[in-house]
Amino acid sequence: MSRYRGPRLRITRRLGDLPGLTRKSARRAYPPGMHGQNRRKRSEYATRLEEKQKLRFNYGVSERQLIRYVKKARRVQGSTGKILLQLLEMRLDNTVFRLGMAPTIPAARQLVNHGHILVNGRVVDIASYSCRSGDVVGVRNREQSRAMVEQNLQYPGLANVPAHLVLDKAKMEANVIGLCEREWVAIKINELMVVEYYSRKV
Repeated sequence: MSRYRGPRLRITRRLGDLPGLTRKSARRAYPPGMHGQNRRKRSEYATRLEEKQKLRFNYGVSERQLIRYVKKARRVQGSTGKILLQLLEMRLDNTVFRLGMAPTIPAARQLVNHGHILVNGRVVDIASYSCRSGDVVGVRNREQSRAMVEQNLQYPGLANVPAHLVLDKAKMEANVIGLCEREWVAIKINELMVVEYYSRKV
């Protein structure tokens, strides 16, 4: 089973706030389990693993997919951590979420998989599709699709649309005008630790 389908609040209690995974916030500020309140000092490896898990659960990718993204980021010139975040941010399911068309990334993935989303006028049902500059992301011209997205746009998961996306709420479509900048990444993460975690594995 590649994708996590268990209780989401358990993950947010362990890893902290993950805006892409759930809108709810945990009532208890300490991790779940018998020793949640009196955990011993964590090792460097545990800290790196936690940062990697944050990335995995927030964007809803499997371990294999994340390794593939790390390898791809390494091949591109520049900061591997920054490029890794850009690759994850430019996924279609995340783009739909950041536009406010879905309350969470899992909900956005479902919208994409069920064929409600168009890219450049064509139905794209692959959540991992990588959006590029110049792409137009819209909603399928069906009553069910438009009603669902219209309702979600009233209560978006995140308040602000990132600078690389230009949203037209009336038409329910958006233009991708570039790559996502680091300051627009919603999750609080140290991407360098993720790169360090994979340095010995990849």
